[in-house]
Amino acid sequence: MTEALHVVKHPTAFYSAGATTVFASRFDQRFSYCLYVPSTHDPDGVPLPMVVLQHGTGRRGPQYRDNFAGWAEEHGCLVLAPLFPAGIEDPHDLHAFKFIRYGAIRFDRVLLAMVDEVAERFNVAAERFLLHGFSGGGQFVHRFGYLHPDRLSGLSIGAPGRITYIDHTSPWWIGLKGFEEEFGCPPRVEELRDVPVQMVVGSADVETWEINNQGDSNWMDGADAHGLTRVERLTALRDNFEAHGISVRFDVVPGVGHQPMQVLEPVKDFFASILTPRESS
Repeated sequence: MTEALHVVKHPTAFYSAGATTVFASRFDQRFSYCLYVPSTHDPDGVPLPMVVLQHGTGRRGPQYRDNFAGWAEEHGCLVLAPLFPAGIEDPHDLHAFKFIRYGAIRFDRVLLAMVDEVAERFNVAAERFLLHGFSGGGQFVHRFGYLHPDRLSGLSIGAPGRITYIDHTSPWWIGLKGFEEEFGCPPRVEELRDVPVQMVVGSADVETWEINNQGDSNWMDGADAHGLTRVERLTALRDNFEAHGISVRFDVVPGVGHQPMQVLEPVKDFFASILTPRESS
């Protein structure tokens, strides 16, 4: 009988390659992340690009990571999936991360600390990264874009239910009035013009029970000013961006409702087009 050969790895190395375990953030251990580290990763080679997949209310970070694993291998890209748990400080809270700041917590800084931590452990080009979020994650990522366009190589905004429009007369968070008081800096709208932007939504994403919930903690008057459904609101945001000189690739996935894993193919295509620019015909 032929004896099987076994390759022995140190556990730290084993769980830090491919689909990794979940790591607590050194910046704030209430928050954590998992990764997909492709087989092309070489500590002494060319730094890999990074894609960050921001979860929504359902906190499905590992699902996003696993969905992107084959794409990450094909394109030699490291995947970071953060976890912002529900119930931080307020045990009933589901939504705080979507609005970037919650009391003393700045979720944008938590994410950037994770990115920088990953860059210390792995050979990645983390100065700029690709960023996608869907639903609550879509809320987070487009607001993150107003704060940190200089860190983005591409921004994919998926089906947010509540949107912050480029409107300096409407109060934060339906508009940008008061943004500087909230964050200590003005919104960097002009710099977003240099970032490739995608917006993506399913054509059947028309249920409104979760996004027209007057009186709840994640509602403010005017949230429905630009439409009742996610399709209508995202279409309005596209028009708003383009009116301010920000070009948008707009993808509507036929027959798909509010299903995050069902809209990822155009996201992968969008990100691939940034990593490997295609020749114009």
